[in-house]
Amino acid sequence: MAALRLLAPQGQQCTQIFRPPFSASMSSSSVLKMSTPATDGPQPKLYAFWTSSCSWRVRIALTLKNIPYEIQAINLVQTGEDHAYTDKYREVNPMQTVPSLQIDGHSLCDSVAIMHYLEETRPEIPLLPQDVIKRAKVREIVELICSAIQPLQNRLVLEHVGKEQSLVWAQHWIARGFKGLDRVLAGSAGKYCVGDELSMADVCLVPQVFNARRYKVELTPYPNIVRLDHELQSLPAFKSSHPHQQPDCPPKFAGK
Repeated sequence: MAALRLLAPQGQQCTQIFRPPFSASMSSSSVLKMSTPATDGPQPKLYAFWTSSCSWRVRIALTLKNIPYEIQAINLVQTGEDHAYTDKYREVNPMQTVPSLQIDGHSLCDSVAIMHYLEETRPEIPLLPQDVIKRAKVREIVELICSAIQPLQNRLVLEHVGKEQSLVWAQHWIARGFKGLDRVLAGSAGKYCVGDELSMADVCLVPQVFNARRYKVELTPYPNIVRLDHELQSLPAFKSSHPHQQPDCPPKFAGK
């Protein structure tokens, strides 16, 4: 495991310092092109919850770009001083959701906005292709996942739907979204979601497939999604940022 886990004293919030390994990004040739971050200053701090797919997107992006960061675990389930619904966390994120990233003296609280900020301030290892059509295709896939699929099975939505109907609801909307997404990927994918370059589309795909498996969605009808997920899951950046590697992951799942 590439992360250094820090055990907080009882009653204190749990943090983790993560320094991406040399091979965490795309390849050794890509790593050699890296330069120093856009600005010097405190290490970025990511507020996240272990199973949050939005949080996982940002962890992957930070790792691919070889940006060391600190994780502050924010609990979306159990009450306590590290819960999202505290006045203290509202000062960090007015929506009281995750992720939030404090970086370069700024606080950002949307995973897609965060990825674009990282791309614009630390472009040495790109997550958007140079080709204008491919860039549009990456953005299309990102929006299909982040606007048309994931929000409909978000924890807050499922709580509103109710426990008895939440699983059927999540399965319906994920399956409906995957049906269209798989056809989009059939026309765009090479080794990865758009051609043979890692991009924001890949960063968003893997956490959403993780969600689908959590909600027991049958994935056989979506061969392109399954193939790409399998390819991406083998990369160090996706492995080290996995929910089961997070400091707030319950012991029964940790490291699995």
